[in-house]
Amino acid sequence: MNRHLTTAILAMTIFVPGLGAQPVPEPLESIENFQVIDDRLASAGQIAPDQIPLLREQGYEVVINLAVADEERNGLEGFHVAREGLTYVHIPVVWTDPRTEDVRKFFDTMQAHRDRKIFVHCFANMRASVFVYLYRALVEGVPEEEAAATLHEVWDPANRPEWAALIERVRAEHAGGGA
Repeated sequence: MNRHLTTAILAMTIFVPGLGAQPVPEPLESIENFQVIDDRLASAGQIAPDQIPLLREQGYEVVINLAVADEERNGLEGFHVAREGLTYVHIPVVWTDPRTEDVRKFFDTMQAHRDRKIFVHCFANMRASVFVYLYRALVEGVPEEEAAATLHEVWDPANRPEWAALIERVRAEHAGGGA
């Protein structure tokens, strides 16, 4: 075997007494579209089960999953999160039909855990980045340009009519005293 390949493989494992060599999880920064928003909030794409202990190690206390349930991608995620002693909230948002009710549930969840460090994710941080943007802009009062900057690092929801419409509905509802 190539010496460099062997070194790379060994660099990705650790020895755990009683369990032998175990793979080392990729850092959180390797998750698709990983963003640290501030010292209490991050968002990202789908996290791997072996990365969940890293959330605890970095002080996260709550995991909010906005992706739909998918046996292969996130089927046991709630179990893995709970095993680490973290709070798990799943708000499945249908990609082609995002609803204001989903955003309301998200806002309520964020408010309920506002004093805790929160990790929000979906499959690619597209759902999550929109929900985080709306929460920051409409609930926390973060200036629009600042809140939108992190969203636009991931994607532009204006390119998806259902997501642009969701943002407008939530803004209108919030302005009217809802959401």
